[in-house]
Amino acid sequence: MSGVQVRQCMRPDCSLRYPQVTGHPYGERCPRCGASTRLVLERPLDSEPIHTNGLSTSLHLEVLLDNIRSAWNVGSMFRTADGLGIRALHLCGVTPTPDNTKVTKTSLGAEQSVAWCHYNDGVQAALTLRERGLHLWALERDSRAESLLELSFPLPDEPLLLVVGNEVAGVDPGILELCERLVYIPMLGVKRSFNAAVAFGIAATYLLFPHGS
Repeated sequence: MSGVQVRQCMRPDCSLRYPQVTGHPYGERCPRCGASTRLVLERPLDSEPIHTNGLSTSLHLEVLLDNIRSAWNVGSMFRTADGLGIRALHLCGVTPTPDNTKVTKTSLGAEQSVAWCHYNDGVQAALTLRERGLHLWALERDSRAESLLELSFPLPDEPLLLVVGNEVAGVDPGILELCERLVYIPMLGVKRSFNAAVAFGIAATYLLFPHGS
């Protein structure tokens, strides 16, 4: 059975303390300075899902990722989608797919439990999904956008498609024209937006569990 070790470098001027899965290529050498390390503790690797305590949602939520550049972000989104029970991810344009090893490195297998497909043209994908009966909402900071924290509920009875756009350019204007509502996440800092994967997680969680239900 796989386990997790906590090791610590034995060089006084380093003393790096770090975790690693048993059998990791680091072995017993410090990954920072290469010196010998000592085993601090070892425990089994917990692979059991956390109990949901009755948490459930009636919302059918799918997500369209419009030209997300970072494979790391996409992998993180897959893992979040699995954790939240999102029905499908629609990867559009340059958005990397799980064929990219950087995606699978951060998704940690979630790409196997979340349905996904890829479209070259995000606008056509959005149109097709709307024709399928999905309500399109875009996560975008725009003059027309409503604060996610001030939305009127309940949400649409039909399936909802949340659109998350490019880290720099945002959502394609052609897709925005097809959306019923635009929403944004209020911020207190000096930056204009959150990291795309972080924003996706915040928005999806709030839409699925608006009252912590």
